[in-house]
Amino acid sequence: MFSCTPAFALDPEEVLVVANLKAAKSKGLALYYMEKRQIPKKNLVLLFMADKETCTREQYLKKAVPPIKRFIDQNSQIRAIVTVFGVPLRISSPERTKTEKTKLHELEMEKTALENQLMEEKIMGSKLQQKIQNKLSSLKKAMNNYLITIDKTAAFDSELSLIKKEEYDINMWLPNPFFLGFKNQKTKILKSEVLMTSRLDGADEKIVKRIIDDSFEAEKEGLKGRAYFDARWKDPGDAKVSGYAFYDKSIHRASQKLLKENRIKVTLNDDISLFQNTHSSEAAIYCGWYSLAKYIDAFTWAKGSVGFHIASSECTTLKDKTSQVWCKKMLDNGIGATIGPVGEPYVESFPIPEIFFDFLTEGYLTLAESYIISLPYLSWKMVLVGDPLYRLNLKN
Repeated sequence: MFSCTPAFALDPEEVLVVANLKAAKSKGLALYYMEKRQIPKKNLVLLFMADKETCTREQYLKKAVPPIKRFIDQNSQIRAIVTVFGVPLRISSPERTKTEKTKLHELEMEKTALENQLMEEKIMGSKLQQKIQNKLSSLKKAMNNYLITIDKTAAFDSELSLIKKEEYDINMWLPNPFFLGFKNQKTKILKSEVLMTSRLDGADEKIVKRIIDDSFEAEKEGLKGRAYFDARWKDPGDAKVSGYAFYDKSIHRASQKLLKENRIKVTLNDDISLFQNTHSSEAAIYCGWYSLAKYIDAFTWAKGSVGFHIASSECTTLKDKTSQVWCKKMLDNGIGATIGPVGEPYVESFPIPEIFFDFLTEGYLTLAESYIISLPYLSWKMVLVGDPLYRLNLKN
């Protein structure tokens, strides 16, 4: 299923750059990147939004969508959008609808009634306690599932990927038609309605400029270093697995493919402990899990390195100086490109490691192209930080 895909051949003329006039350095960084990659000067849209990492859904629809959509409607060659330092990272959830509020109120009332009933039965020493407890547990699960289905918080860039589509449901996620795992399935979204997205972002303008320069240099001179894959369990072989076990197996498969094809030297850790700061080689490639919002400074990062950590909310901020989320800290410490969610994404929404790294390290597809074919869902939480035009040139 994952073995073939047409080459997208993304060109600079097909990239739209989006900057924010209200954010210092945003326009300057956009122009610097465009000159470096020879993106036409006309392929720049300037927004006028608050310089904050989070915007409201209303601000997104009124201040971001119109100018970007107007440009895309007039320039049909655009296939990718890159947002630049100062453009919001996340879109907050709008107020719940009347129907949603009513449903949640009904569930809360039922929960309270069961809790009161359980308390009474405990006092009386009734044998009905377990039956009521089971009902309460099932209700709590139903409430949690309902909250998931009405989750409207999204990554700014993930919503931009569907800016060409007139109307769609913003509750939860939408299957990505470019994802190779959905290759033989019909999706509600057409490929022609999807744009590739990424961002050039970080804690400050120096980090953003470094990302641009390092990617450009690594592409020309070659990416040097080692691939580090951090699984938590032994390879399950041909066993059918799901959830975290599926991603753990995919980490194994990604490392095995690179080893077999001798593209780069590979180190695999397959026990419960994570890589620690005992590794002297520079990391060119990285994928691992699960240290929630607690970055482990295990490597030095090679120029143009690419990697991501599978854990919830690892891209909730790129600016907060006190934060230890993986995306921010990896960028602070020198990585060239990374991926992470702006909120709880659920593990099955992460890019599939074996697809992403296999196509990326072949060097034919760009960073943005490798991301879009390995990403299961759109209009959701995931963010790609890095130069969308970056093509890996491994030096073993």
